[in-house]
Amino acid sequence: MNWETVIGLEIHTQLATRSKIFSASATRYGAEPNTQANLVDLGFPGVLPVLNGEVVNMAIKFGLATQCEISPRSIFARKNYFYPDLPKGYQISQYELPIVHGGQLEIVLSDGSAKTVRITRAHLEEDAGKSLHEDFHGQTGIDLNRAGTPLLEIVSEPDMRSPGEAVAYMRRIHTLVRYLGISDGNMQEGSFRCDANVSVRKLGSEALGTRTELKNLNSFRFVERAIEVEVERQIDLIEDGGQVIQETRLYDPDRNETRAMRSKEEANDYRYFPDPDLLPIVIDQARIGHIAAGLPELPDAKRKRFIADYELSAYDADVLTASREQAEFYEAVVTGLGGQPKLAANWVMGELSAALNREDLDITASRVSATQLAELLQRIDDKTISGKIAKQVFDALWNDGGEVEAIIEARGLRQISDAGAIEALVDEILEAHPRQVEEYRSGKEKVFGFFVGQVMKQSEGKANPQSVNEILKIKLKS
Repeated sequence: MNWETVIGLEIHTQLATRSKIFSASATRYGAEPNTQANLVDLGFPGVLPVLNGEVVNMAIKFGLATQCEISPRSIFARKNYFYPDLPKGYQISQYELPIVHGGQLEIVLSDGSAKTVRITRAHLEEDAGKSLHEDFHGQTGIDLNRAGTPLLEIVSEPDMRSPGEAVAYMRRIHTLVRYLGISDGNMQEGSFRCDANVSVRKLGSEALGTRTELKNLNSFRFVERAIEVEVERQIDLIEDGGQVIQETRLYDPDRNETRAMRSKEEANDYRYFPDPDLLPIVIDQARIGHIAAGLPELPDAKRKRFIADYELSAYDADVLTASREQAEFYEAVVTGLGGQPKLAANWVMGELSAALNREDLDITASRVSATQLAELLQRIDDKTISGKIAKQVFDALWNDGGEVEAIIEARGLRQISDAGAIEALVDEILEAHPRQVEEYRSGKEKVFGFFVGQVMKQSEGKANPQSVNEILKIKLKS
């Protein structure tokens, strides 16, 4: 408890362009190794890079969404280092003049409080290739399909003080880039990954401790666990009289530990200098204004609107706006239903989410459409079926498809709402259980649930629950 954790994140977001940042090679994931790399990507002599203009637009979108400054003039630099999957011997990136800088993002913590994390910069760069260590019998294979894929590297200030805050910030960035449509955010495919800069210092100290960099964390769970382990390692090391060394470390999830990878380089180790083959990026206000006009409703704004317009709780609004696709699905259900936002929220977050999770599907691949779900909820609202019966209809829609009304009719699921029919059922149950009737009348009110259950069982779940409760109360008092 005498130590404070200090965390900054560098998030690498693969931009959703069809071609690479400086060449016409495709960026499609999963192609055969080395089939999507041309002479520019391979660093052949005499070839020249040509900037993909769409990556500039995407960077501007991110900058506008995070209250950043958009640089009217920015330049590319060569970051020089040798690695087998970097065929040119340098990476084209941005250093002194990034395209975006000086923004902020508000995150919501687990206790419901809000915190602002400052964004130092977001710069454009090309990705390196990929080293493959499996199935090569002690050798390493190189796949250059990823070389030249456009990245937006988003660098935060060291404003986070716990692994939970780091994950909350990373989730917010993940949600934002997907809302903006600038990245698919697929962490399994490497489209969204993170390096965490971690240090510790005595509580109350203003000076930053020596930091280590945890490389290539590609899941929210790994980010949290890796930071926890590294913080514990640094504190133990210092308290035992040692010193933290500035270095790059890797997280091993199997052993739940971090291990040294290499000493941490400084900027001068990379010998940055302006790339002589690329002109500066010049952005005028007209371009910024045009892009700003086309921005979608952003997550925070949508969340606040859901709370105001649909009278949802902050929790419900958070869950429903976690992805742009889920928010759109929910609103389509509410529109089709003609209201009842809370009922729609319960079903989207409940039955629908459970079905999607069971089969590991995204909401865009839902087997029940927003229109079908709205029709189903209409039948609950007009008391054609009960909520319990609606789950049977939902399962039928999910597994076999079809129309809501047709399923209700074919399976005889229409709710019994006729007062006379329900009264007859109640009389039958009360007559069959005289002992329980006496117990209820003697003050054991918990027996009431027994009667409700028996009536619903006798009606095969079709009796209107509200009517059953009302008629039972009248009968038991008489």
